[in-house]
Amino acid sequence: MELKDKIDVLAAAAKYDVSCSSSGSNRSGEKGSLGNAHAAGICHSWSDDGRCISLLKILMTNQCIYDCKYCVNRASNDIKRVMLTPDELVYITVNFYRRNYIEGLFLSSGIVKSPDYTMELMLQTVRKLRLQAGFHGYIHLKAIPGCDLRLLDEAGRLADRMSVNIELPTSSSLKLLAPQKKKEALLGPMQYIKDRIAEERDSYKALKSTPKFIPAGQSTQLVIGASPEPDVHILNLSEGLYRKFGLKRVYYSAFVPVSAHPMLATYDKPPLLREHRLYQADWLLRFYGFSAGELLDADHPNLDSLVDPKSDWAVRNYHLFPVEINTADYEMLLRVPGIGIKSAGKIIQARKIRVLDYDNLKKIGVVMKRARHFITCKGKFYGTNFSQEFQLRKLLMPGKAAERLQIEDGEQLSFFSQMVPESNLEPLFLVRAGEA
Repeated sequence: MELKDKIDVLAAAAKYDVSCSSSGSNRSGEKGSLGNAHAAGICHSWSDDGRCISLLKILMTNQCIYDCKYCVNRASNDIKRVMLTPDELVYITVNFYRRNYIEGLFLSSGIVKSPDYTMELMLQTVRKLRLQAGFHGYIHLKAIPGCDLRLLDEAGRLADRMSVNIELPTSSSLKLLAPQKKKEALLGPMQYIKDRIAEERDSYKALKSTPKFIPAGQSTQLVIGASPEPDVHILNLSEGLYRKFGLKRVYYSAFVPVSAHPMLATYDKPPLLREHRLYQADWLLRFYGFSAGELLDADHPNLDSLVDPKSDWAVRNYHLFPVEINTADYEMLLRVPGIGIKSAGKIIQARKIRVLDYDNLKKIGVVMKRARHFITCKGKFYGTNFSQEFQLRKLLMPGKAAERLQIEDGEQLSFFSQMVPESNLEPLFLVRAGEA
């Protein structure tokens, strides 16, 4: 098979793995070498649904000895199987970089023969890129669960970031949909990577020449929708992973129905809106001081499809509002819909000089359409008081979404009873999670 045909097959197979990011490393280039992964040298590109596409994202092979029901590359699936050699991968990466197609490499693989054999092939690729081709660009390497830890140790000295993909949120789902994978085999490498990062950090304090171990940290991926767990379980798991393993990111991948199987959920199209809501909630966990238990609980097990998680929390906790913009602390400002991290910081700084009014907030960048229902300025409230939650939810929804829903005053909204087909909502919500 021609090399170009191999690339087409393996690049297409790699699109289901979203746990890649090209930020967070400061590996510098050297004279006579190729590439530079310094923060200022990485160019980010984004697809319409927010996925990073700045790297050459490819599988070494789509052959796999595992038969995970949700995976297009599972052993029982009748597809064309191809494999790249380490030399071919080095050739592709270097030539793509020289043509300015990429700034780095994300390398994953199906499991061929054994975890050790697969990880050794991937390690050979990275070793040749770094030591023979002189490639100093960004490299994100998939850690193969179950491989010898010595292979992870060497790989961690050559790669900028590594990921161990959990894929499914519970042991029971793993047993049902991926019986050859074990929870312990997934969490073990995560713990090892965390410990090695901590060791190298301590050594670096004493000796600055100590080489860093995966300087951009580790990440993981959860497949959303293949198994029946509600959002509350997924968010609690993500929060635990951040705390226990110090992950840089948890990535959420909407399940793509790759086959009809009785054990898998049935979708007309991937649940991209749910994926987007989880990214928004994840942002609140990492940067806004929220806990998973505040966003979801047993009474509210799933994120609202109609409004973003922060607005949903504010509506359900409306008794805490309105807050006075000139006296509220930074943590409370972050919980106001329409106020993001940057605008909250600007408010704290600006009110040291003067008492703020609504015009000042607009100049700072506060989204007043949402924020005005939750704040007062100089004791004055310019929002709307509501007797029922659904009235406020309607105002917090994007205008076109509210029009499509044709909500009548007095009609009760809920996540389940007034659910709109995702095909109608996705275009309104598929933007990157960020401020406010």
